[in-house]
Amino acid sequence: MDTTLRIARKISEEIGSSVQQVNAAVGLLDEGATVPFVARYRKEVTGGLDDTQLRTLSERLEYLRELEKRRAAILESISQQDKLTDDLAASIAKAETKAQLEDIYLPFKPKRRTKAMIARENGLEPLLEAILADRSADPEVLAANYLSGEVADTKTALNGARDILTERLTENAELLGRLRNFMQSEAILRSKVVEGQEQAGAKFSDYFDHSEAWKTTPSHRALAMLRGSNEGVLTLDIAPPGEEGVTRAEEMVAAVLEVRSSAPGDKWLRKAAGWTWRVKLSLSMMLELMGDLRSRAQDEAISVFARNLKDLLFAAPAGARPTLGLDPGIRTGVKAAVVDATGKLVATETLYPFQPKNDLRGAQVSILKLIAEHGVELIAIGNGTASRETERMVAEVLKNLPAKVKAPTKVVVSEAGASVYSASELAAREFPDLDVSLRGAVSIARRLQDPLAELVKIEPKSIGVGQYQHDVDQHKLSKSLEAVIEDVVNAVGVDLNMASAPLLAHVSGLGPGLAEAIVAHRDLNGAFKTRKELLKVARLGPKAFEQCAGFLRIQGGKEPLDASAVHPESYDVARKIVSACGRDIREIMGDATALKSLRAEQFVSGEVGLPTVHDIFAELEKPGRDPRPSFVTASFTDGVEEITDLKPGMVLEGTVTNVAAFGAFVDIGVHQDGLVHVSQLADKFVKDPHEIVKTGQVVKVTVVEVDVPRKRIGLTMKKDGGASAREDRAGRGPSQNAARGGAKGRNPSAPKRHGSAAPRGKSASDTGATGNGALGAALMDAFKKK
Repeated sequence: MDTTLRIARKISEEIGSSVQQVNAAVGLLDEGATVPFVARYRKEVTGGLDDTQLRTLSERLEYLRELEKRRAAILESISQQDKLTDDLAASIAKAETKAQLEDIYLPFKPKRRTKAMIARENGLEPLLEAILADRSADPEVLAANYLSGEVADTKTALNGARDILTERLTENAELLGRLRNFMQSEAILRSKVVEGQEQAGAKFSDYFDHSEAWKTTPSHRALAMLRGSNEGVLTLDIAPPGEEGVTRAEEMVAAVLEVRSSAPGDKWLRKAAGWTWRVKLSLSMMLELMGDLRSRAQDEAISVFARNLKDLLFAAPAGARPTLGLDPGIRTGVKAAVVDATGKLVATETLYPFQPKNDLRGAQVSILKLIAEHGVELIAIGNGTASRETERMVAEVLKNLPAKVKAPTKVVVSEAGASVYSASELAAREFPDLDVSLRGAVSIARRLQDPLAELVKIEPKSIGVGQYQHDVDQHKLSKSLEAVIEDVVNAVGVDLNMASAPLLAHVSGLGPGLAEAIVAHRDLNGAFKTRKELLKVARLGPKAFEQCAGFLRIQGGKEPLDASAVHPESYDVARKIVSACGRDIREIMGDATALKSLRAEQFVSGEVGLPTVHDIFAELEKPGRDPRPSFVTASFTDGVEEITDLKPGMVLEGTVTNVAAFGAFVDIGVHQDGLVHVSQLADKFVKDPHEIVKTGQVVKVTVVEVDVPRKRIGLTMKKDGGASAREDRAGRGPSQNAARGGAKGRNPSAPKRHGSAAPRGKSASDTGATGNGALGAALMDAFKKK
């Protein structure tokens, strides 16, 4: 089968499309088109493949092309050895994974001098053939006929025969496949503490003597154990379940040799099969499954991070309004920065309302002056150390505003990554004369105005919505996160005359170089009046224009359609639609009723299909619509500022800061994120927490448990406020609780993770709740995984 057709068929099965759709999409991507461009403006060509399908297609295309390249290399290598048969070629052609290909290639793979090679050179391969041919003969007797200067005794002869047999078995693709399937289905992952590391590795204590099924080990536990192993605290092993499992594996090896009796030859072969499993195959299987476990865990962690990042970037913007950003601090002061509606910095100040200066009055006066002088409508307060104290101070200021002055809206926002941005080269170029500490306040203000525009300036790993992100394949992580940012930026659209270079860099067809060139051209020549003026930008040619134009917006320009997502290549169709209405284009754009009398089918032509016409209709009705939700914010409860203020049964509002496989972390304003375990997210079974909550979402929660010493908070979103969970715990004694919630393998913990979503000053690994019941154990388990 043709390689291109083979790849297209495979991908079409995986994404639920036709081969023709796949080939069309591959052609566009190979020509340099981006996924957002193909998904939005080439629907007719691909038959309407969406961005999710196209992302999968792109990833699988890369893997399958590498697979085909390896398949061709293996065929060439075996052919050059004059060992390629029709059956072997057919097996190679049928292999669907790289692992299967390598299994087939093993016997033909050039290798260093092995014990089996030496045994063959010593003339011992005929001895093995004799044992295999006559099982009734005693191998010891047969071996006596093969002694020589290099083979001193029968033991040496039989060991040499066993080495040859072992090599054959370890290169048997069919056997390797069966063993792999067996291990993937039945293997047990075990972890044990390295002697003497108990104290140094206390954070891994739940894995000091832990075991669970390999196939169901969740990502967070796998990554925690792998980290423990890397740090020299734990030893890991993957093996069949108990002695019975080992026996089954050995029997699978023996079955290849057709060992069926207790004859001397069969006894020797059975023993050799057992030795081959214990010494060779068990180790290779363990290493392979360990690699698979690492890869699987990393892929899941990357997927969780990507979904959280997407939700965060899609968070509702507060809008283009003058904003005061406050980066709370105690000893070093509260850093204040005011930005105007366009995000331009207009004022900064450092306030010292807390110890040691305790200039509360002076800080409040300064805030009042900043509000009055700059018409501040929003106040963004970072959620780190002294956040609630700062919020309380701001609340007092707002109470003292004159009645005729509309009080700004105060919002507590995540400051994760603000310090990273402050110290970055980008921030230094943007604010060369501004103190690093004040740059963070600017970032906090801007991320309230438009989270997407500001967060793209920060390395995604520093935004704090990931899990074990420093333990995963960094190239794969970066690639995944870049794809998320590209999808979100292009889905929202970018104001060409307002966007920063970092934001423009993620627009389809651009990149850092062209983004900088656009900003430089804008600074030199003023605002762009039309999209076509982009072609005057240095190095921005027709191809880049085609890719980026539809995602860039110009408000109030010469061409009204430039403010919409209608691509310039479709302007003629859009004008025909407008002409059919008999009204001016500016009157029609935004009027949902203007197009009601028209049928989209009227405007379909050879070059423009129905999907594009429908998109044009939608854009004319709501030009440049923002897919992000309306802005809302959580209201923290007055008087609830520390974990000690919490009591079970309290109903609070909070903001989801992170979503993991085991639940969601929620900021309720007490400097410690609480956990809504997956079992407490809804009054129904929840398999995937993302089905219920998203990062940045405002939710109402009920406090279930509070453990002040360990700084853990357990929350629920169930309608009964966790009453069922409390009753469940109350009805069981400690021994029952241990059996249900704390049994070995049911309640493992993970060490402190990097890049926590917990605000600055919080300990991500210490945040949470615990208790004696099943819920408490689950909460303890989950918090340690954060």
